[in-house]
Amino acid sequence: MTALLYIILAVVVAVAIWQVAGILNLKGVIATEKDNNTQGILFALFGVFFYGLMIFSFVKYSVVLLPDAASEEGSKIETLYIVTMLLILFVQAITQFLLFFFAFKYRGVKGRKALFYADSHKLEMIWTIVPAVVLSGLVLYGLSVWNNVMDASDAENPLIVEIYAKQFQWEARYAGEDNELGRANVRNIKGVNTMGVDVTDEHASDDVPIRELHLPKGRKVIFKFRSQDVLHSAYMPHFRAQMNCVPGMVTQFAFTPSLTTKEMRQNEATIAKVEGINKIRAEKGEDPYEFDYLLLCNKICGSSHYNMQMKIIVEEEDEFNSWIKSQKTIAQIIQ
Repeated sequence: MTALLYIILAVVVAVAIWQVAGILNLKGVIATEKDNNTQGILFALFGVFFYGLMIFSFVKYSVVLLPDAASEEGSKIETLYIVTMLLILFVQAITQFLLFFFAFKYRGVKGRKALFYADSHKLEMIWTIVPAVVLSGLVLYGLSVWNNVMDASDAENPLIVEIYAKQFQWEARYAGEDNELGRANVRNIKGVNTMGVDVTDEHASDDVPIRELHLPKGRKVIFKFRSQDVLHSAYMPHFRAQMNCVPGMVTQFAFTPSLTTKEMRQNEATIAKVEGINKIRAEKGEDPYEFDYLLLCNKICGSSHYNMQMKIIVEEEDEFNSWIKSQKTIAQIIQ
């Protein structure tokens, strides 16, 4: 496959050089009617190929798209995304069609003159006001969704979780019984205290550090993000959640899981996607895929960025409570 890519790249470079050389030799050359006709037909054929490839890609590779959102807030973000993409595809379909159509219809023909418009205030108002109004509405809609998603002030008994990013792994800790995280600073990192928790803080002793994230279904989870070294981005695609982890500051995101891992695995759409992905993986000789929620890094943070992930398990609240009680606190680990 790599050799094929190199061959394709070499062909593209050779064609580009050939085209540039041809352009440099065009001084004094006038395109004939045959040239214009050929270029117009080629442009029309490319337009057909372009739309065909786009439709094929939608049909063929829709299997690798994300399943339905697994959080209450994620469904609102997904609706915003769908509205935005439908609008973009609508405009793109029209403008690209006009581009290919006009290049073909108005190709150079002997004796035909172009109609020249010095200006048209009506046209300029239409293509200025209409996009401005549509984009303003889209921006206001996006801000409304964002404010709704980010507002966790009305949450009753939310779960507080800190996500700690470093090259090239994730760590996390739960706020414990007092539901308040203890202070932390990179200067406190020592031995088993890999997150730099300030053990002298009274709120820190019951904090629970973990390496596999468990979340309860139906309960709001407020995430606090920190970074030890460089800029990372905590990305939980199935929940439609993403937030940058910035060294020296704490950022925040919240969502309410709506589907357990088990429910998502049994979802018909998820099963179909897993089967489709495994068909592709089998063709490549790769191991079968089993669905899991994941926390990924969505910023290129170094050589092992691609491998920076943490498994997320969503379960019923009673199962989560049993699991969290079985975990050791900071005080128990450090003593």
